[in-house]
Amino acid sequence: MVDRHLIDAHVLLVRDGEVLLTRRRDPDPRFDGLWHLPSGKLDAGESVLAAAVREASEEVGVRIDPGDLRHVHTSHANGFGVEPRLGLYFEVRRWSGEPENREPEKCSEVRWFGLDALPGDIIAYPAAGIAGYLAGEAFSVLGWDLTGATRPGRG
Repeated sequence: MVDRHLIDAHVLLVRDGEVLLTRRRDPDPRFDGLWHLPSGKLDAGESVLAAAVREASEEVGVRIDPGDLRHVHTSHANGFGVEPRLGLYFEVRRWSGEPENREPEKCSEVRWFGLDALPGDIIAYPAAGIAGYLAGEAFSVLGWDLTGATRPGRG
């Protein structure tokens, strides 16, 4: 069995103290109906910046210049799909177009939430990235058994 990690690009569209979230339609009941950031896995040969731009366009119909993406958090997560994943979170405050639901088969709703009034039913993986962003933390670990492991940054 191949041991690999997926890489996800997450986009925090931020304006006027609010962030855009999408409500998932998911065949996996663990995630169905929960809020998430516009995001997705990198395609073969694709940079993480290109993935963030593509996912924002596909999911909510906005156009982003890659130079407007600011990396704000990285999360190493386990238990949120078939394989572990590394999530890279990017804040963007400038884009073209008004966000709308471009994938109704995967998303039932798109809504702005105050960064100080986020819903409680966000999938834990993007919630960890948002929490890291708000706290100014560069890195988090989610879903791993860290018993006996060296803590990040303590070599």
